[in-house]
Amino acid sequence: MQITLGRAEQALVITVLEERLDAAVALTFKDMVREAIAEPGTPVILDLAQVRFIDSSGLGAVVGVMKLLGPDRPLEIASLSESVRKLFRLTRMDTVFRIHDRAPKTEAIRAAE
Repeated sequence: MQITLGRAEQALVITVLEERLDAAVALTFKDMVREAIAEPGTPVILDLAQVRFIDSSGLGAVVGVMKLLGPDRPLEIASLSESVRKLFRLTRMDTVFRIHDRAPKTEAIRAAE
C-alpha cells in the first residue's frame, strides 16, 4: 500500500497510489491514514485518482477514516474514476462526503509505504 501526503493551502491531501482499495489493503490503508492525520490540517482530502476499484472493506476503511477525524475535521474525496463514482452513488456515500472532480495542486510532504 502506497500513499503520498501533500499540502494544499490548509488541507492535508492524501493520495492513494493503488488501483484497488479492497479487503487486502483496507486495514493497512486505515493505519497509514491514521498516522498521516496526526499532523494538523483541516480538511483532509482523499485523492482517489488512481483507484479503479473499491470493495465494501475499502469503503468501510474510508468511512472509518472519516470517523477518526471526527465532526470538526471533514474528510473530502477527490478525483473519482467512473466505476468508483458509481459505487459512491449506489451506496449513497456521495451524500456523506463532499466530492471534488479534481484534487488540488499540492506541495509534497512525504510518501509512505
